Amino acid sequence: MKLSEKKRLAARILKVGVNRIWVDPERTGDISAAITREDIRRLIKSGAIRAKPARGTSRGRARKLSLKRKKGRRSGPGSRKGAKHARFREKSRWIQTVRPLRSRLRELKKEGLIGPREYRRLYRMIGGGVFRSKAHLETHLKEKGILKG
Repeated sequence: MKLSEKKRLAARILKVGVNRIWVDPERTGDISAAITREDIRRLIKSGAIRAKPARGTSRGRARKLSLKRKKGRRSGPGSRKGAKHARFREKSRWIQTVRPLRSRLRELKKEGLIGPREYRRLYRMIGGGVFRSKAHLETHLKEKGILKG
């Protein structure tokens, strides 16, 4: 019997595919002499025939890509699937703008640069979305003469 037949038998016994069967090249004589399933089982026990470990999917390429994405690459218009606000919620954007503005306003009040009435008025303006950024708030305060610049 040919070696391929032995491999097929071994694959059936080990419950793996034929391509996963490894045959010891030094013991091909013993293997070709084997006829029955029992002979094959004996050879498996002695280590002349083995099942190779199952191959998984390599994550190497995926890791490489994720590192690039971490750096901010691969995020151009061709890679985007969702709408603008599906990718980055408007609410999150709003929070990112408003929190620093309100904290800066608190600092100014604490330092005594603005009074409670001015604070309240500016707080409402921030809530109304008048200011784009802290820098915008500062320029507004300088224009109005509230802060000396």
